[in-house]
Amino acid sequence: MRTWRGLFGAMLALLCFGACAAELQAGRDFRVIDPPLVADSARIEVTEFFWYGCPHCFDFEPVLAPWAARLPPDVSFRRVPAVFPNDRWTPGTRLYYTLEAMNLVDALHAEVFKAIHVERKRIDEEKHLLDWVAGKGIDPAKFRAAWSSFGVSSRVRQARELTLAAGLTGVPAMVVHGRYQAITPGNYGELITLVDQLVARVRAEAGRK
Repeated sequence: MRTWRGLFGAMLALLCFGACAAELQAGRDFRVIDPPLVADSARIEVTEFFWYGCPHCFDFEPVLAPWAARLPPDVSFRRVPAVFPNDRWTPGTRLYYTLEAMNLVDALHAEVFKAIHVERKRIDEEKHLLDWVAGKGIDPAKFRAAWSSFGVSSRVRQARELTLAAGLTGVPAMVVHGRYQAITPGNYGELITLVDQLVARVRAEAGRK
């Protein structure tokens, strides 16, 4: 009896989730990206476009991080530090990919936000950045080498191309499977719910369970 009740409850939850996803409206809840960005077809990819200097991205991170840590197996998550045509955000983009190249994103991503928005450090300037890096126990010479590497430069170029292809006008921006940009509602909890609904929409479109 308990098994049937549990199964019935799970089916109702799935039906409700699917119905909620079906009620989403283009122009109100999401923007269609056309042509779509290239996404991994094996998993549903969710991408956050952000900028370290953005106060809204700083506020969003404590909501986003725990959500990203408990995604289901069929959903992948990645961050893309946005680059707009004026290149003002390029240093932050290069910083993120330098940390990624050094396997330090998990340890220092939130710390970068804290340094900028709480401690008011000017880590967009080389001297202050290298001082901050050294204070985190990182060899500045190794950091410089990663910063100027071909691999990091390539990732910066790709981020610029993705930002342009996505047609973004600001950050934080959440894109689901390269097709749908969630239109930011009143608060970040609602934005995460909307992303979950768009993930369900992609599942339904692909006939996935």
